[in-house]
Amino acid sequence: MFSCVISANLMRSKLPIRAASKHKALQERQKQQMARSLPKQKPIAGVKQVIVVASGKGGVGKVFSVCVSVSAVNLALGLMTNDPSKSVGLLDADVYGPSIPRLMNLKGNPELTDNNQMVPLTNYGIPCMSMGFLVEDVAPIVWRGLMVMSAIEKLLRQVDWGLLDYLVVDMPPGTGDVQLSITQNIPIAGAVIVSTPQDIALLDARRGAEMFKKVNVPVLGLVQNMSVFQCPNCNHQTHIFGSDGARQLAETLGVQFLGDVPLHLNIREMSDRGKPVVVSSPDTLSLLILSHITTAAVNTELVPACGSEEFSTQKVLRQALFSSFMLRNNRRGNKINRFEPCLCNPG
Repeated sequence: MFSCVISANLMRSKLPIRAASKHKALQERQKQQMARSLPKQKPIAGVKQVIVVASGKGGVGKVFSVCVSVSAVNLALGLMTNDPSKSVGLLDADVYGPSIPRLMNLKGNPELTDNNQMVPLTNYGIPCMSMGFLVEDVAPIVWRGLMVMSAIEKLLRQVDWGLLDYLVVDMPPGTGDVQLSITQNIPIAGAVIVSTPQDIALLDARRGAEMFKKVNVPVLGLVQNMSVFQCPNCNHQTHIFGSDGARQLAETLGVQFLGDVPLHLNIREMSDRGKPVVVSSPDTLSLLILSHITTAAVNTELVPACGSEEFSTQKVLRQALFSSFMLRNNRRGNKINRFEPCLCNPG
């Protein structure tokens, strides 16, 4: 009787071990099945490096200020402006809310080559492709997921980009089908994540960073948008949405903090007119976050097609982006106190 009790207890003690072993084996089989079902990454013909600009949440200005694509536009223009030998393209992957046509002051439909590929529309020396070129300006795009995936596939594979050193991709906000489709279909050199300083935006930015980590896309760094408002009369600076949230998140994630982007009237006005500040105001304070795009990207040869020398490629891109997004006011040692009222309104 006593021996039977001991045997029963031993069997019970082994049950959790067996269950854990079976669960682990099941997870391994599921991973293998998922790996077989996922599409194999295939580089875009003629494109050396793909950089995606993303945000975890809509409304954070996934692009310097106001509009969802300003940072992608200015990053593309900045890369080319600082080294004219580099060819840069711009892909608008925001199918539901394309902004590139307005930001780049482009209208019309793309022509087709003899191979039935679309020819990007070009302005400021940047070839661009967007769903906005294929539909009317005010026409809503009411599509289900499969249609969106088909559109993304066409934008990736049926565009004649020619030879590009960089393709900057403006991603839609969130972590949905479009993000997964792009990251699974093409090799990506790295992602830039944009967030505002408030906690609710930072939560989604972290989700976005974790998503890129899961699909093996390096996060090149975080940009803090709408970080500070400077009074045009007294130059007092106020942190309307909080401060240093993205910087602290970057430290938590162990990635580079690329810099602060202020609320600046000129950036918004020039974007609405289709004149990005990189080309419209290259010598003004509107270019705080876009001047001096790294000499590292200019002077260093990149490996082709996001190739095997990943570390050196990521190092170059991080240096490029860090220089691109650095805020000059931070270097001047300006004292910023978000608790003091604006001098124009002492009450």
